[in-house]
Amino acid sequence: MAQMYMGGRWVDGSASAPVTNPFDGSTIDTVPQATIEEIDLAVQSAKRGFKQMKAISAFDRYTALMRTVELVRERHEDFARTIQQEEGKTIGEARVEVDRCIQTLSWSAEEAKRLYGETIPLDASPGNATKFGFTIRVPVGVVVAISPFNFPLNLVAHKVGPALAAGNAVVIKPASDTPLSAIKLTQALLDAGIPDEAVQCVTGSGGTVGDALVSHRDVRKVTFTGSQEVGEHIMHTAGLKKVTMELGSNSPLIVMPDADLEKVAAATVASGYSNAGQVCISTQRVIVDTSVYGDYLDALKPQVEAIATGDPSLDSTGMGPMVRESDAVRVGEWVGEAVAAGATLVTGGDRDGALMAPAIVADVTRDMRVVRDELFGPAVAVSRAANIDEAIAQANDTRYGLSAAIFTENIENAMRFALEVDSGNLNINSGTGFRADMMPYGGLKDSGLGKEGPRYAIDEMTELKMVVFHR
Repeated sequence: MAQMYMGGRWVDGSASAPVTNPFDGSTIDTVPQATIEEIDLAVQSAKRGFKQMKAISAFDRYTALMRTVELVRERHEDFARTIQQEEGKTIGEARVEVDRCIQTLSWSAEEAKRLYGETIPLDASPGNATKFGFTIRVPVGVVVAISPFNFPLNLVAHKVGPALAAGNAVVIKPASDTPLSAIKLTQALLDAGIPDEAVQCVTGSGGTVGDALVSHRDVRKVTFTGSQEVGEHIMHTAGLKKVTMELGSNSPLIVMPDADLEKVAAATVASGYSNAGQVCISTQRVIVDTSVYGDYLDALKPQVEAIATGDPSLDSTGMGPMVRESDAVRVGEWVGEAVAAGATLVTGGDRDGALMAPAIVADVTRDMRVVRDELFGPAVAVSRAANIDEAIAQANDTRYGLSAAIFTENIENAMRFALEVDSGNLNINSGTGFRADMMPYGGLKDSGLGKEGPRYAIDEMTELKMVVFHR
């Protein structure tokens, strides 16, 4: 049985839960279920760990994180196989995730050396000619990092790397479905020399463990990736703390008449069906100019049907199962509802357990759930737009705003898209699923608060102190 890490040691729990393989339902391992009392012990340990972190230099934090990078690189295939088994993504996608984790931790390490303050020209205000001011950026203290199932290694790294680089202690709460990658990353951090109480990794249900963590008075920062509903619950529960919320979306892709439709179709496949559509910035809504609507569907259908679904452990598999069979059932229900209401099922939609054939649903309307809500599954919903004005209006007709994309060769349309579409990430001539791990990443509206990306996350995980010398 895997153990959780708290109080400077690996421990079992009084109860445990299985971690299952989404493809075949087999039990991979079991993990402890932390109690509320154990959560308090973990936070108290993290407070001591924060003192440990404050005692080491920025260069030492950089060095420890770079050692972690080397250990992850050495254990690359073990991490990839763990991701593949517990999350269900293909082994190819899992290996890419490990590569991205290496980049995220590397960027975090570098940012440990760049916690800059600045001088403030106080003499620019009347009566302050003899005063000298400057700012200092300091760590917040204990950071709680709650990560989702869909990127169980890299999204942990996006929280833990910046937290430690800034000099904080961190309590990791991985997703209940996929805790093993986070446990192995915790081991790598400790092996690399991160102080023994500066990192905790506690496992258990969100309702018990998550609520106890985010409401704890000694926690100063919560960083969460997950659904809008859970994010809103955390906001109500956390109290007066700094928070970063990376929440859901139903990302739109606009296709204009001058687009290369083969490239658009390839981008739709890459952004819409990666990880069985279980990506926050997955392309969900495709808004196509009426003049090329049929041609786009003709280009997209064979590319979607060419996706090889099945055993994610095989290099030849292009798409594996969803993380839970219940999620695949839900996606099938939403697709069925759309078809019953007048949409056209172009291809896909069949289900075998948690494995669902990638689907295209055309002729959708705005009131259908496959358009209105976050699908988080392997289907794209295609609708028509008469012109750029209607396309932008459709793109903005949502409570979300995490990622959006357009394909066009017209610079005016591209600029209108960039200026008028309400989204935190905007892609021109690429799909919605693009994310480089150093860039500022975050959403508008119900898609969240704050930014990730090591440099930007560190700003969220530090406080600014103002110092004034009077003479």
